[in-house]
Formats: sequence, structure tokens, C-alpha cells
Amino acid sequence: MGNCFSDVSSGAGAIAGVGGTASSAALGGATNDAVDYYLKSRGFNGLFSQIELSFSASGLRDRDVLSKSDPMVVVYQKEKDATLSEVFRSEVVLNSLAPTWIKKFTVAYHFETVQTLVFRLYDVDTKFQNSKEEMLKLDEQQFLGEATCVLSEIITKSTRTITLELKPKEGFSAQTQPHHGKLIIHAEESLASKITTEIVFRCMNLESKDLFSKSDPFLVISKIVEHGTPIPVSKTEVLKNNLNPIWKPVFLSVQQVGSKDSPLIIECSDFNSNGKHNPIGKVQKSLSDLEKLHLARQGINLSLPTGAGQNKVLKSQLFVDKFTETVQHTFLEYLASGFELNFMVAIDFTASNGNPRLPDSLHYIDPSGRLNAYQRAIVDVGEVLQFYDSDKRFPAWGFGARPIDRPVSHCFNLNGSSSYSEVDGIQGIMTSYTSALFNVSLAGPTLFGPVINSAAMIASQSLAQGSRRYYVLLIITDGVITDLQETKDALVSASDLPLSILIVGVGGADFKEMEILDADRGERLESSSGRVASRDIVQFVALRDVQHGEISVVQALLAELPSQFLTYMRIRNMKPIPP
Repeated sequence: MGNCFSDVSSGAGAIAGVGGTASSAALGGATNDAVDYYLKSRGFNGLFSQIELSFSASGLRDRDVLSKSDPMVVVYQKEKDATLSEVFRSEVVLNSLAPTWIKKFTVAYHFETVQTLVFRLYDVDTKFQNSKEEMLKLDEQQFLGEATCVLSEIITKSTRTITLELKPKEGFSAQTQPHHGKLIIHAEESLASKITTEIVFRCMNLESKDLFSKSDPFLVISKIVEHGTPIPVSKTEVLKNNLNPIWKPVFLSVQQVGSKDSPLIIECSDFNSNGKHNPIGKVQKSLSDLEKLHLARQGINLSLPTGAGQNKVLKSQLFVDKFTETVQHTFLEYLASGFELNFMVAIDFTASNGNPRLPDSLHYIDPSGRLNAYQRAIVDVGEVLQFYDSDKRFPAWGFGARPIDRPVSHCFNLNGSSSYSEVDGIQGIMTSYTSALFNVSLAGPTLFGPVINSAAMIASQSLAQGSRRYYVLLIITDGVITDLQETKDALVSASDLPLSILIVGVGGADFKEMEILDADRGERLESSSGRVASRDIVQFVALRDVQHGEISVVQALLAELPSQFLTYMRIRNMKPIPP
């Protein structure tokens, strides 16, 4: 499946389009400050769902002489440096080898990160049972066993329940402690995560930024992550030649913005076709603030920074003509009903990357094991998406190179096969990529059309078969594309399919044309025949813009993916009916 058929030197080709923050909820509604601090300190006020984890166990070891064990669950989150941060303690269940704990752990699920959790069970000594759980010293309690999993492994189960075998502490052999029992974890999504807000924005008295006509305004709504960095989560259409625009409704969910009190930046800009839009003004408000503006039927003045750390308040005003909340099907409900995200990757092998055997090449394989930019993008994105793909067999292609004894190909199978493109797991992509570097000659030009068409063909066939699959194509490139119109045509056709496209720009090239493909920067794409894309399916990020910043490549790339998925499902009226 997914074999590349094109060796042509153009990107032309038709696609067959088929017609608040989280806390650990204790008894009495108390919160776990450790979780709140952990999340807030890392800027996790953005895209998430609140998940409640419930715990039970069976077959625990009996560590008491005259009675059964008195177990307690302690949960840790694994940090990037592999250290563990404690985030939750359950109550102590007395005299039970098959306990069901009442206290639930509420955790913020972030699609764009791998959230590894470690669970440790302890038998609490009788003399400490009148003490508060958070005051207990764990080294004074008897260890019963531990287990680990990634949060996405739980929420992608159709039952949202996972059973983990408890194991001994690291350094202790299973032979000396053969039986530790099982931990059962069940996940429930909170109601707040299912609320979607429909908003109609209107502006009055916008300033004209054009010499011979009025401005062409549009709005971009961004959430604020760590250190105040904005990440776009929604936008309006562009309204031509209009200083008093009323835009079509935008839809924002708690999954996108964090909570009703999370700050949002709403920026109004004058659209320019070159991607360099002129700022008209902006405001910072939460959903709660916007609701109050709607109820009061009041506007708020836009402002612009003056360059001296101050903001100039403008006469232009933003109004909220409509603000309604409804309960919608969520991203997690679709996953639980059997929908999968299928990962695909396409890698740029054009000569502008440099000789792979030389250290200054973007394709250089460092003997020390340090990953190059291509490898890092594959690993960072693949590690997140792999948990949403049950068979973990990923189509992988290269483009812009000359395979042995063949002409330049703009879509070849990375594994060297002439009949299939799939490889096993992220490691399979990495191995095939390294092997391909020594089996092809870097060439050019840089064309996206053929690989987009190949990905779209797979998505189209899957849709025709009624499969519950949504495809995510990662394109990693170092250069300016030479088939811009053909790429636009392919993307407009693909916008009807279950497909999103992530583009990572590596190196120092001018990526202005990539920004045109990403509709966050302006109006929706239009094909050569005049057809407009039914939805935005592209997200672009230049690695140089984020590799030294506060947000990761994965955060920047994946912020919109759940929204693109939900937009597709709602356009096609597809419901998350259990299989």
C-alpha cells in the first residue's frame, strides 16, 4: 500500500476526492498543588482535555502478618530528563488485596506531548494510618509493586481501561518476588472538555492599511503557552475591502484554549498575498471576558504596541455578536470509538541539503549518535503520533533524489521496495532513512505534489473502504518548492480527505512560500481552477524559529491537529459510534 508511482518532473496529478488547569481531585474537592504548579510552570494552559483516572487492583501481595495489606497508589510523571515528579496520592484502603480507590487523579491530557506516568503501590504501616496521605514518608512503607504507561495508551483504548502488571522495584529480580498483582486504570473525560463555544466577531472603524482601497481584515485567535508565547488555534476568513467586518462564526473548545479563563490573543490584520500582513490591532481576553462583552453588548478598543513597551489604544473596536456554548463530540470520544491517526513521512533528498558524508550537511549522520534535523523531526513527531496507530506500520517516502539506475524521483519508497512503502515503527523510518542516504544520489528540484498525491491516494482508498482512519503526513524539507501551484492544487483536493499535512523547514532557506500553504497566515488556498480548500489541513514550522525558543517543534506543529480532525468529522457528519 502507498507505493509511489511518480517519477515525473512536475507535481501535477489528480487526487480522487471521495464525495482551567488540571488538578488532582481529592475528597471534598481539594486540589493537588504539585500538579497545578507542574502544569502552570510549563505553560500547560493550552490544548488539553481534563481526564479523570480511577484506580483499582487485584491479586496484591499480602505484606501484613495478622491482616491483609493496606494499599495506597502514588502517581509520578516522568520528566524530559527521565526524573520522576510525584503528582498524586490516593487514600489508603484498609485490609484489601483487591482495592478500589475512591480518590481520582485529574490530569491534563496534551495531545502534542508524550506523557509517561509511573504508578507505585505501597502497603501503609498500621501506625501511620491516621496520618494524612501527603504526610507519609514512602521509605517507611512497604513497596507492593509498580507499573508504567503513557497516558495516550489509556485514552485510545475502546473501553478507556488498561490493566498493567505490577513489577518489582528496579534492581530486584522477579524470581525473588514473583507475584505482585495487577493495577487497573480507567479514564473518563470531564464534561468541560466537551463544551464548544460558537463566537461571531465584528469590528467597527478599522484603520485602512491600503493606499487605494480599504483594508482586507481577518482575525487570528491564539492561546498563550509558556513564557507568553502565542500559538494560533483558530482564525476567521478574510473580508475584502471592509472596515466594519462581521465574520463567519469561529468555534473554540476547552480542548483548544485550556479553560474559559485562559488568556487569548485576538489579532486583527490586513491581508497581503505575500504573507506579510499588516497589523491593525489586537486585544487579550479570555472566553469568559468575551462572554461578558456579548452579554453587555459592548465593544473593546483594539491596541497596537508602540515599540517602547507601551500599547496605543485605537478607535477601532471589537464586538462579540454571538456567544453560545454547546456540548460537542470530542477528539477523545472519536479515539475511544475506534478512530486512529496514521502517521506518514516524506523526506527531502535534494542536493541543497549538502553531501551526507560531510559534517556541514543537513543529512549528516553523526557517529556520536547526535540526531540531525531530519532525524529529530521524525522522532519528535513520530513519538507522539505512534500511540494513535495500532499496527505502527508507517508509509515513508523520499523525494528529489536519483535512486540507483533510475531517473530523478519525486516520490520513492524510503525502504527501497518497488511494491510497498510501509516500515515498522519509528525505528523503521530511521533505519530506512539512513540506508537511503547511501543508496540514492541527491538531486532536485523540490516538488511536494507527488508525495501529497501519494498520501492522498491512501486516504482516499481508506475513506472509500469505510475505515476509521485519519492520516497525518509529515514533510521535512530544506528548500523552496518549485511546484507551488501544483502543490496548492493537491492540497485543495486533499482538503476533502481524512488528511492533515505537517511541514518542517530545516536549514536557513527562505520559507515564505511554505507560510502561504499554511492558512494560519492568511486566506484559504485556492486551486488553479478557482476552487477553494474546504478546510485548512497544513501546519508549517521552521525549525530555526523554535529550536531555541520556549515551545517545541511538536507543540508548534501539532497544536491544530485535533481541531483539523474534528472539523473534518463534523463536515462529513461522522459520529464517534463505538465499533
